[in-house]
Amino acid sequence: MSASRHHRGVLLAAELRESFLMAMHALTAHKLRSALTLLGVLIGVFSIIVVMTAMRVLQGYVESELSMLGANTFWVRKWPVVQFGGGRGDWMKYWRRNDITYAQGVAVREKAVLAAAVGIETSFWAGEARSRYGKSPPTVRLIGATPGNFPARNWVVAEGRGLLEVDVESRRDICVLGDGLRKALFPLGSPLGQEVKFDGINYAVVGVLEPRGSLLGGNQDSFAVIPLSTGMGRFGRIWRSLDILVQARDQRSYEDTMEQVRGILRATRKVPPGKEDDFEMFSNDSIISQFRTVTLTVRLCVGVVSSIALIAAGIGIMNIMLVSVTERTREIGIRRAVGAKKRTITAQFILEAIVLCEIGGVIGVVLGIIGGNLAALYLELPAKIPFDWALFGLLICSAVGIVFGSYPAIKAANLDPVESLRYE
Repeated sequence: MSASRHHRGVLLAAELRESFLMAMHALTAHKLRSALTLLGVLIGVFSIIVVMTAMRVLQGYVESELSMLGANTFWVRKWPVVQFGGGRGDWMKYWRRNDITYAQGVAVREKAVLAAAVGIETSFWAGEARSRYGKSPPTVRLIGATPGNFPARNWVVAEGRGLLEVDVESRRDICVLGDGLRKALFPLGSPLGQEVKFDGINYAVVGVLEPRGSLLGGNQDSFAVIPLSTGMGRFGRIWRSLDILVQARDQRSYEDTMEQVRGILRATRKVPPGKEDDFEMFSNDSIISQFRTVTLTVRLCVGVVSSIALIAAGIGIMNIMLVSVTERTREIGIRRAVGAKKRTITAQFILEAIVLCEIGGVIGVVLGIIGGNLAALYLELPAKIPFDWALFGLLICSAVGIVFGSYPAIKAANLDPVESLRYE
């Protein structure tokens, strides 16, 4: 029994091998037609892989580098970080909210006993900074902050010092520079004790932060930090909503700290019981989650468009395979006459369709990975190879070949041998 099964297995393998070779011969005999047929599959797979590769590059980098906040830190602000959809109604809802004030930030700092650090901040200005040794690009941000922002923001002082409470209380004209701004303004020496001019006002440099590198092609270190009180006195506090950053003591107390801060702000801002918060709270995880939502939407849209392209390509393959069956009717009749089985004819034509699809799929996968990683090259990010999506793309190609090649294959196998031999 086992010997008989082994013999049948050897025969089946031989039939498949012979069918595969004949399929390859048939495809190479009509190179231009085969190339034009697989082009549709190539485009469909390419569109999937190029977008998935680019999304994988961006997502991997964002999830590892988008830590705008320190460990166990969350952010409170009037507006959402990112808003998708909703339209004018949601925008008006956020606009009508009361601004978060300095007094509310101080209330959180004094009453949130579970918090390890509380910072209050806002952005005051963006433009060109100058020193006696150079000037910066016109993209420098001037941030007003309190001492609690340094641990909450994960700002590490590399040289000099950070902000002190006395700096905020005295409204001192001092600043702490990001590393990128330090390099632009003081390329040859230490900036400590030197003056930097923002919007026509001089500030004494008291510290420099450790570099954080670039993010999506932008420099994260091109900014300066001044005391919040100094900025509010100079740039005004009317129509200005502040952000509050809170760092919990550890991961175990993180949720409790958020709830405590939420309660303090609801009481301070007089939010009635049962009403939703009139402020937003989010963390690194929520930012990453929103980014994943964006990429998921993009992937779904690309998947739908690519599926339409693959269906169109499959219909084209079926059409070409039917033409091939007609052209090779006499060949099929001869093979049937000398003993070829229906399953052999069926396997040959299905294999032709699968090989046609797989060649287009492999080329599409390779070009898609190269195209997707051009984004990584441009943004100076690590390259990614989405093996899972590449495998998925090739499986889809096989499925397209089987589905759209089955009807022509069955039609070829069921041709009458006598009538086929008469075909001219």
